[in-house]
Amino acid sequence: MLTKKGKYGLKALVDLARLPPGQTAFITEIAQRNNIPKKFLDTILLELRNAGVLRSKKGPGGGYSLSRPASEIRIGHVIRTLDGPLAPIRCASRTAYEMCDDCTDPETCRVRISMTSVRDAMSSILDSMTLAEFAAGGVLPPETSVEKRVG
Repeated sequence: MLTKKGKYGLKALVDLARLPPGQTAFITEIAQRNNIPKKFLDTILLELRNAGVLRSKKGPGGGYSLSRPASEIRIGHVIRTLDGPLAPIRCASRTAYEMCDDCTDPETCRVRISMTSVRDAMSSILDSMTLAEFAAGGVLPPETSVEKRVG
Protein backbone atom coordinates (compact mmCIF):
# COMPACT_ATOMS: atom_id res chain seq x y z
CA MET A 1 0.00 0.00 0.00
CA LEU A 2 1.22 3.49 -0.82
CA THR A 3 1.92 5.43 2.38
CA LYS A 4 1.18 9.12 2.91
CA LYS A 5 4.88 9.72 2.45
CA GLY A 6 4.76 8.09 -1.00
CA LYS A 7 1.55 9.87 -1.94
CA TYR A 8 2.86 13.29 -0.86
CA GLY A 9 6.13 12.65 -2.67
CA LEU A 10 4.30 11.85 -5.89
CA LYS A 11 2.10 14.95 -5.53
CA ALA A 12 5.17 17.14 -5.01
CA LEU A 13 6.91 15.62 -8.04
CA VAL A 14 3.85 16.22 -10.23
CA ASP A 15 3.87 19.83 -9.01
CA LEU A 16 7.55 20.19 -9.95
CA ALA A 17 7.06 18.41 -13.29
CA ARG A 18 4.52 21.05 -14.27
CA LEU A 19 6.98 23.92 -13.79
CA PRO A 20 8.56 25.50 -16.86
CA PRO A 21 12.10 24.19 -17.53
CA GLY A 22 14.69 25.86 -15.30
CA GLN A 23 12.13 27.14 -12.79
CA THR A 24 12.31 26.13 -9.12
CA ALA A 25 9.73 26.06 -6.32
CA PHE A 26 10.11 26.57 -2.60
CA ILE A 27 8.87 23.91 -0.20
CA THR A 28 6.27 26.27 1.25
CA GLU A 29 4.78 26.83 -2.24
CA ILE A 30 4.66 23.11 -3.03
CA ALA A 31 3.17 22.34 0.39
CA GLN A 32 0.46 25.00 0.05
CA ARG A 33 -0.51 24.08 -3.51
CA ASN A 34 -0.84 20.38 -2.60
CA ASN A 35 -2.13 20.56 0.98
CA ILE A 36 0.94 18.77 2.38
CA PRO A 37 2.35 19.51 5.85
CA LYS A 38 5.56 21.50 5.23
CA LYS A 39 7.66 19.73 7.87
CA PHE A 40 6.77 16.32 6.42
CA LEU A 41 7.47 17.58 2.90
CA ASP A 42 10.94 18.79 4.02
CA THR A 43 11.87 15.19 4.85
CA ILE A 44 10.35 13.77 1.67
CA LEU A 45 12.09 16.22 -0.67
CA LEU A 46 15.41 15.67 1.09
CA GLU A 47 15.10 11.90 0.49
CA LEU A 48 14.26 12.49 -3.16
CA ARG A 49 17.22 14.86 -3.49
CA ASN A 50 19.54 12.31 -1.89
CA ALA A 51 18.22 9.68 -4.33
CA GLY A 52 19.08 11.93 -7.28
CA VAL A 53 15.49 12.69 -8.28
CA LEU A 54 15.60 16.36 -7.25
CA ARG A 55 18.12 19.14 -7.01
CA SER A 56 17.97 22.09 -4.65
CA LYS A 57 19.39 25.57 -4.79
CA LYS A 58 19.68 28.04 -1.91
CA GLY A 59 19.17 31.77 -1.98
CA PRO A 60 17.31 34.04 -4.41
CA GLY A 61 15.93 32.03 -7.30
CA GLY A 62 16.42 28.91 -5.21
CA GLY A 63 14.16 26.06 -4.34
CA TYR A 64 13.63 22.57 -5.68
CA SER A 65 13.49 21.30 -9.25
CA LEU A 66 13.67 17.93 -10.99
CA SER A 67 17.24 16.73 -11.50
CA ARG A 68 16.41 15.49 -15.01
CA PRO A 69 13.41 15.55 -17.38
CA ALA A 70 10.19 14.04 -16.04
CA SER A 71 10.31 11.57 -18.94
CA GLU A 72 13.45 10.04 -17.39
CA ILE A 73 12.12 9.60 -13.83
CA ARG A 74 10.42 6.27 -13.16
CA ILE A 75 7.53 6.09 -10.68
CA GLY A 76 8.72 2.70 -9.38
CA HIS A 77 12.05 4.25 -8.35
CA VAL A 78 10.27 7.11 -6.56
CA ILE A 79 7.97 4.79 -4.60
CA ARG A 80 10.84 2.47 -3.62
CA THR A 81 12.86 5.49 -2.49
CA LEU A 82 10.09 6.76 -0.23
CA ASP A 83 8.23 3.59 0.81
CA GLY A 84 10.68 0.73 0.27
CA PRO A 85 9.97 -2.51 -1.60
CA LEU A 86 6.80 -2.82 -3.68
CA ALA A 87 6.00 -6.36 -2.49
CA PRO A 88 2.79 -6.58 -0.44
CA ILE A 89 4.50 -8.96 2.03
CA ARG A 90 8.18 -9.38 2.97
CA CYS A 91 8.52 -12.94 1.70
CA ALA A 92 7.58 -11.76 -1.81
CA SER A 93 10.22 -9.04 -1.90
CA ARG A 94 13.29 -9.25 -4.12
CA THR A 95 15.34 -6.76 -2.14
CA ALA A 96 14.05 -7.14 1.42
CA TYR A 97 13.10 -10.83 1.58
CA GLU A 98 12.23 -12.22 5.01
CA MET A 99 10.77 -15.65 5.54
CA CYS A 100 7.49 -15.67 7.46
CA ASP A 101 7.54 -17.07 11.00
CA ASP A 102 4.72 -19.49 10.23
CA CYS A 103 6.10 -20.76 6.91
CA THR A 104 7.67 -24.21 6.61
CA ASP A 105 8.35 -24.21 2.84
CA PRO A 106 8.54 -20.83 1.03
CA GLU A 107 9.02 -22.56 -2.33
CA THR A 108 5.51 -24.07 -2.23
CA CYS A 109 3.70 -21.44 -0.15
CA ARG A 110 0.65 -20.36 -2.17
CA VAL A 111 0.44 -16.98 -0.42
CA ARG A 112 4.08 -16.13 -1.24
CA ILE A 113 3.75 -17.35 -4.83
CA SER A 114 0.58 -15.31 -5.39
CA MET A 115 2.00 -12.19 -3.75
CA THR A 116 5.13 -12.53 -5.89
CA SER A 117 2.87 -12.31 -8.96
CA VAL A 118 1.22 -9.22 -7.49
CA ARG A 119 4.67 -7.68 -6.88
CA ASP A 120 5.73 -8.45 -10.46
CA ALA A 121 2.58 -6.85 -11.91
CA MET A 122 2.97 -3.71 -9.79
CA SER A 123 6.65 -3.53 -10.63
CA SER A 124 5.98 -3.90 -14.35
CA ILE A 125 3.55 -0.98 -14.36
CA LEU A 126 5.40 1.35 -11.99
CA ASP A 127 8.86 0.74 -13.44
CA SER A 128 7.69 1.52 -16.97
CA MET A 129 5.64 4.60 -16.04
CA THR A 130 7.51 7.90 -16.15
CA LEU A 131 6.77 10.97 -14.09
CA ALA A 132 5.75 12.72 -17.32
CA GLU A 133 3.12 10.03 -18.00
CA PHE A 134 2.01 10.04 -14.36
CA ALA A 135 1.64 13.85 -14.35
CA ALA A 136 -0.39 13.61 -17.57
CA GLY A 137 -2.88 11.28 -15.95
CA GLY A 138 -1.08 8.02 -15.38
CA VAL A 139 -1.28 6.86 -18.97
CA LEU A 140 0.29 3.42 -19.32
CA PRO A 141 2.69 2.73 -22.14
CA PRO A 142 1.20 0.18 -24.59
CA GLU A 143 3.65 -2.58 -23.63
CA THR A 144 2.36 -2.59 -20.03
CA SER A 145 -1.37 -2.44 -20.67
CA VAL A 146 -3.45 -4.67 -18.42
CA GLU A 147 -4.80 -6.61 -21.42
CA LYS A 148 -1.29 -7.64 -22.52
CA ARG A 149 -0.19 -8.68 -19.02
CA VAL A 150 -3.34 -10.64 -18.19
CA GLY A 151 -4.08 -12.01 -21.66
